Amino acid sequence: MSERRQRAAQAGHMGYGSRLEEQPADELLASAFAHEVADGVLLYHGVSLADLAYCVMLCECGLIPRHARQPLMRGLLELHQIPAEQFPFDPIYGDVYANREQALRERVPEGGADGWLRLGRARRESSTVGYLVTTRAHLLRLIEAHAALIKTLLQLAAQHRTTLMPDYTYLQKAHPTTLAHYLLTFAAPLLRDAERLRATYTRLNQSPIGSGSVNGSRLPLDRARAAELLGFEGIAAHTRDAMWQADVAIEVAANIVILMTTLDRLAEDLFIFAAEEFGYLTLADAHSRTSVIMPQKKNPYSLAYVRGAARASGAALYTVIATNQTPSGQPDNRIFAYGELPRTLERATRAVRLLTGVLERAEWHTARMAERAAEGFSGATDLGDYLCEAANLDPHTAHRVIGYAVRAALEAGQASNQPLTSAALDQAAQALLGRTLQLPEAEVRQAQAPMAIVESRRGLGGASPESVTALLEDYRARYQDYQWWEDQEQVRLEMVEQTLLTLARAIAES
Repeated sequence: MSERRQRAAQAGHMGYGSRLEEQPADELLASAFAHEVADGVLLYHGVSLADLAYCVMLCECGLIPRHARQPLMRGLLELHQIPAEQFPFDPIYGDVYANREQALRERVPEGGADGWLRLGRARRESSTVGYLVTTRAHLLRLIEAHAALIKTLLQLAAQHRTTLMPDYTYLQKAHPTTLAHYLLTFAAPLLRDAERLRATYTRLNQSPIGSGSVNGSRLPLDRARAAELLGFEGIAAHTRDAMWQADVAIEVAANIVILMTTLDRLAEDLFIFAAEEFGYLTLADAHSRTSVIMPQKKNPYSLAYVRGAARASGAALYTVIATNQTPSGQPDNRIFAYGELPRTLERATRAVRLLTGVLERAEWHTARMAERAAEGFSGATDLGDYLCEAANLDPHTAHRVIGYAVRAALEAGQASNQPLTSAALDQAAQALLGRTLQLPEAEVRQAQAPMAIVESRRGLGGASPESVTALLEDYRARYQDYQWWEDQEQVRLEMVEQTLLTLARAIAES
């Protein structure tokens, strides 16, 4: 037997020498146990806080003998000081919990004081609480980055309320609009994301501590106090549900996909707008990459990463869904989510921060956008409305007349940035209706003017500067509430952790 296996056997880990007679097989060590300890660095801080809080609660409830409290808490605090990346995780001991238990035993060798941490507590409770604390921290970091992205979009929109650009459907020019109105297209769903993320955070932030694995505990565990010590907003009341929740993990992963879908749509647009054929913006050199073989190229690599991260979030969602579609009470529900969900949150956070940086430093070519806003007969829709009012044509007939005039202009070689004339409309009307319209040339041209079109969109949510300003006021208020809540939650959790450590040190020094 190897030295490692001997140490594990002597420590009594994984049931060896009690229920199990054999040490874990090499193939089990190389697969399942290796998988679990691979998440050790990620989960270590959360599991450590979970152990400290549980120990404080047991001591306050008088469930740990006085002689064991001080050495046990000292050992836990010593483990807490070890940087996660320096902890000697070893698959031979099993999962993160068992590795920490072995390290604790080495630090509290006398009197079996370390064993009291098991009182009324399943292995999976420690891991699950650590996973929840870790995921909560990663979700809050994503929320912080997400709020910063919303702020950047709102600031850019405020600067560009009169910056003309063409809007697109099917990647074909549709109507003139403004850069501000275009950017708020993405602020709107991001603010809906804010509502979803905040609600999901609350559902995630429910404590399973003291559930006794499945059906509760005969011990007088103070579940409310344990939840308070770790900053949980509430308690997952049903003890079996508390340990094996599937829906919350799926909800977190799904909300990442929804958020990343919005990022992807913006990144896809910017990718196109940055192409020379459009020329609407230039990314900062710091957010670009050159080609190895083509020295003239400046590739928008940052946007490519955001697009890839969005697609990867979908794969992570499926992993979380698939590993939870099992009978209840299965450990694989958590084993694969322990690392998958925090890592997915971290990748999304990096992508959000990257896109925020891209937007902050990109150069918008406003003259180019304004020039293109007048192309493609983009005033045709408003010209149709004008025909309904001035020539008393029904919308269908007006549509036919303008469509005919556009086709005739293109066949005649007219540039698409030149407006249709009153004479062109008369020619089309004569061909289709057997009569002319004889409309004032100045009014026909004004109906097609890009800025006049934008300024006419004064209704709720429209592109006029006044409507955009109203939207900005509403969006700013919603952003500020979201950002304030995130700031307060960060401060609250920092205070909770400091309070927990103070209580733990008091027990260790008593």
